[in-house]
Amino acid sequence: MTFAGDAVARLVRDEGTRVLATLVRVTGSVDLAEDAVQDAVVRALETWPRDGVPDNPRGWLLVAARRRAVDVVRREAKRLGKEADAMPAVDPFPDPLAVRDDLLRLVFTCCHPALSLDASVALALRTLGGLSTAEVARALLLPEATLAKRLTRAKQKIAQAHIPYRVPSAEELPERLSGVASTIYLIFNEGYTGRLSMTAEGVRLARLLAELMPDEPTALGLLALVLLQDARRTARTSEGVPVLLSLQDRSLWDPDLIKEGVSLVGVGLRRTPSVPNPYVVQAAIAACHDLAPSYTETNWDAVISWYDVLLSVQDTAVVRLNRAAAVAERDGPAAALALVDALPGLENYPWWHASRAELLHRTGSPDAADALARAEATGLPAAHAAHLRRRINQLPPTRTMDSWH
Repeated sequence: MTFAGDAVARLVRDEGTRVLATLVRVTGSVDLAEDAVQDAVVRALETWPRDGVPDNPRGWLLVAARRRAVDVVRREAKRLGKEADAMPAVDPFPDPLAVRDDLLRLVFTCCHPALSLDASVALALRTLGGLSTAEVARALLLPEATLAKRLTRAKQKIAQAHIPYRVPSAEELPERLSGVASTIYLIFNEGYTGRLSMTAEGVRLARLLAELMPDEPTALGLLALVLLQDARRTARTSEGVPVLLSLQDRSLWDPDLIKEGVSLVGVGLRRTPSVPNPYVVQAAIAACHDLAPSYTETNWDAVISWYDVLLSVQDTAVVRLNRAAAVAERDGPAAALALVDALPGLENYPWWHASRAELLHRTGSPDAADALARAEATGLPAAHAAHLRRRINQLPPTRTMDSWH
């Protein structure tokens, strides 16, 4: 098989994740498996563009990585003056179900509840996302040395706490799945700060989770949510400047992703007839926006009703803040501002201050500029702050208040 260089790199990355999952099971060590796969990946990137891609790329990488791991184990045993432990052989043509189970084990190992959310995100990007340590550090706005230490501590905790490389039991699943979904969605949301590659990684991981757990409403709802939001990607910015939902060119939205996302929402709702699933409900809200022919034709009653359903299972200040944005469209900025001002615990949340700035602007209050300054001080992304500043400084109050999502 012949591929261009970029295609080879994508193939190696995708197959490398699956090979890593299998090799972690074989070696029992995330570190050893990661180093061995990295060595195999380097060799593949050097030889495949020149010699052609082998008929079984995954098998080639798996065998090469296992050989490297065996060499490392033997060398370390010789250094310590003891006999090397036998390492199980690997099947270069693994059954698809075995690969699926290995990936599932790796997902849950990376996102184990014993690890902090920061550590889970870093480890998931490094292993499941196939990113280098330097790339992960850039994505998370951390010095590479700091990120490397965080990854080392996470792997040490996996080893020292004897975190099992396995699919959790049925009673453990809800807690574990929640952590996995939260991590993937956090990765996806990184794209909204301008790192579009993170959005793509989030979609890829959400697809993986839904593929591995096709009967779980959380997995289906998460995938539906990221697809319905990602469908608007090409319209979300113009020359690097954020474009509000109300101003986006809906002809640029991806109809195939919308169709797939809406279908998944339907499946998720049918599987949760009694207790709403937070991800399915959030996806239903996204579907209301994606299916509206125009912003003015959005069914705000439906959006607010779905937010009320979401509050029945996930009553948080952030959910209430998002609901207030819909209330502003239906009932006006004064009604929404009263809701926003009543929310507790968001003093350090930039989007709360940004929402207040927008609502204050719309009501004609001179306090809008102060609210924007607080939003910037608490970390509102520069592009969003610049857009909001232009609205406050140059434009009269307008009716619409929406998000860039």
